[in-house]
Amino acid sequence: MSLTLDTYRLLGRSGLRVSPLALGAATFGNEWGWGAERDEARKLFDLYVERGGNFIDTAVTYTDGSSERLLGEFTRDNRESLVLATKYTTLRRPGDPNSGGSHRKNLFASVETSLRQLNTDYIDLLYLHVWDFTTPVEEILRGMDDLVRQGKVLYVAISNAPAWQASRMQAIADLRGWSPLVALQIEYSLIQRAGERELIPMAREMGLGVVPYSPMGGGVLTGKYSRDDVTGTSTGSEESTRKSFNHALGWVTERSLAVADVVKEIAAEMGRTSAQVALAWTLRNPGVTAPIIGARTPAQLEDNLGALEVDFSASQLARLDEAGAIDLGYPHGYLAGDSARSQTQGDLTIEARA
Repeated sequence: MSLTLDTYRLLGRSGLRVSPLALGAATFGNEWGWGAERDEARKLFDLYVERGGNFIDTAVTYTDGSSERLLGEFTRDNRESLVLATKYTTLRRPGDPNSGGSHRKNLFASVETSLRQLNTDYIDLLYLHVWDFTTPVEEILRGMDDLVRQGKVLYVAISNAPAWQASRMQAIADLRGWSPLVALQIEYSLIQRAGERELIPMAREMGLGVVPYSPMGGGVLTGKYSRDDVTGTSTGSEESTRKSFNHALGWVTERSLAVADVVKEIAAEMGRTSAQVALAWTLRNPGVTAPIIGARTPAQLEDNLGALEVDFSASQLARLDEAGAIDLGYPHGYLAGDSARSQTQGDLTIEARA
């Protein structure tokens, strides 16, 4: 079934309406060695919004602040109609220990920085960006709730954190009447499915909308990588800089390229691009609210938006699932097996809650 950017979805257990694909603004600015200059970034923004898109993702340190500053310029005339999501915790000033982390001092300073850079009075959605293993969860939650009460943040969320910590935080927020988490941002794609073990099931149970980043595996699933790129030795151009970055993140492997081969085969069968197939697979996961697309050119964004029209056959979905399948590990593999089922249900037929 075809979707459009204005086929809005509710974000977690909130009433906030967001598009089924979010526009990632980490490509706004080229301070990291790749990305879109101002005029090109403006074209990306305009194209997304003109199609009905309203969900835009950034962070306080993306492209050294250029991402937020450009969005502050682009959203000057339609700020209220957009859902701007940003993040805090990443180090803003090298050498300053309190300019990074999840603690209250950095939380408030980061939000004030984002408000200035975004040229706005409020942030729609604020993520804790990266778990720091040092800040008490009560400090994080109380700080987030204070910002919501001040009107500087409307909704709060979490990214790159252990599932047990996110679920613990949600329970504490519920018990203390603090602002609940409404979204979970994770890396999730056909080549990175670890989120299926704990994170995605936790999110569905605790009322968090899942917002995957890198749904195309850093570009590996688009088919532009070869076995020669496994060494990660190319340097020089913007494209090779991005490839080296992806190699360092562990995305370019024999396994990921094998999954990309299956994506390419199915794309050829459907008359689609590999990018559309990879993105559509993530988009149609019932646990996912809105994957983030990080295009660098209008042509790439146009191609990505075509994923909304992809409709798989059952056999094609099965082949994709098999290609990227992971071992769920203990206890998930055991609990999903016949032995555990027979011990808890015997011969009875019991329908699980949807």
